[in-house]
Amino acid sequence: MPQAASFRSCLMVLCLPVLLLSHAANAQEQAASPKVSIAAAYSKEIIEEASFIGEGEAIDQVDIVARVSGFVESIQVEDGALVAKDDILFQIEPDSYSATLASRKADLAKAQADLELAGIEYERKKELLARGSAPESERDIARANELGAEATVQAAEAAIRQAELELSYTEIRAPFSGRLGRLSVSEGELVSPSTPSLVTLVREAPIYVRFSLSEKQLANVLEELEISAGELTSGDQSPAVHATLPNGTTLDSVGKVVFVDNRISPTTGTIALLAEFENENKQIIDGAFLQVRIEAPQPTLRLLIPQAALQRDQRGDFVLVVNAQQMVEQRYIETGDQVGPEIIVTEGLQDGESVIVEGLQRVRPGVQVDAILAGQQEG
Repeated sequence: MPQAASFRSCLMVLCLPVLLLSHAANAQEQAASPKVSIAAAYSKEIIEEASFIGEGEAIDQVDIVARVSGFVESIQVEDGALVAKDDILFQIEPDSYSATLASRKADLAKAQADLELAGIEYERKKELLARGSAPESERDIARANELGAEATVQAAEAAIRQAELELSYTEIRAPFSGRLGRLSVSEGELVSPSTPSLVTLVREAPIYVRFSLSEKQLANVLEELEISAGELTSGDQSPAVHATLPNGTTLDSVGKVVFVDNRISPTTGTIALLAEFENENKQIIDGAFLQVRIEAPQPTLRLLIPQAALQRDQRGDFVLVVNAQQMVEQRYIETGDQVGPEIIVTEGLQDGESVIVEGLQRVRPGVQVDAILAGQQEG
């Protein structure tokens, strides 16, 4: 029994170095070739786009004010009402203006009678002068009186037009279709041209969305479209504009650029643009902030890689590339916009090159790896 135990002990001592060497070799092999997941850079036609913060801006907005003085006889609308062009909003008491119009019409009738009399007198003086029964001065005076009567008639007619105009102002109508704000006047209240706004009227559809592009963004858009800033609003060259509401809802309707300012703001370094939306459902509100996305009219071929492959240090963005010898290379790249889970690479990579997307923490440049395509399982 002691001899057998001694033999087993010697055998374990002899086998232990072999096992340790085998384990070390396996560990070294695993450390030398860590497993990583890779994805190939590939080219795809995409529609270039850029996002901005925009603000709804009514095409038409007006403060409704009284144009004549008087008591508000009736209010025909309610707070926030939708109105059509020429709808009556307020009725100012018209009685005094109707009476003034009647008086002006009476003045006209008297002036016309005076004119007729002056004409008769002028004809009589002309006849007497022809007979030698009246001096020439009397004919001239009669003619002057006739001309004066004609002027009085013209003044009376003008006074009637003014009275009719003032009477029409007692009906305050909507200058265009839109939505009212809150009324700031009550029935029976005395108003005049100096009274503050009675209500604000805003046109809701169509509507503008104002946003701004930086100098770089503007240069990129113009270079991509091969047009000038003024041509952004013309025809097929105008890029599509999409709007997203604060709750994340993207509108189905597509806007079009209708205005580009003629200068870069020296304080912000941006240029203002206006996009027009039909806004049929009234979802864009004047003064509301929303996200604006502008798209190029034609797709462009771009190189894409997964966002997960991108890393950054003090020098900038880089990826770890696996070459044909399964060696890891560090490659600094220039990137563009993000497209879903992928990002555009503008410089530093070639189509078909493999970048590491999983296992980045286990590798470093110059290390050989065991790479598999992302999404595939080991056999």
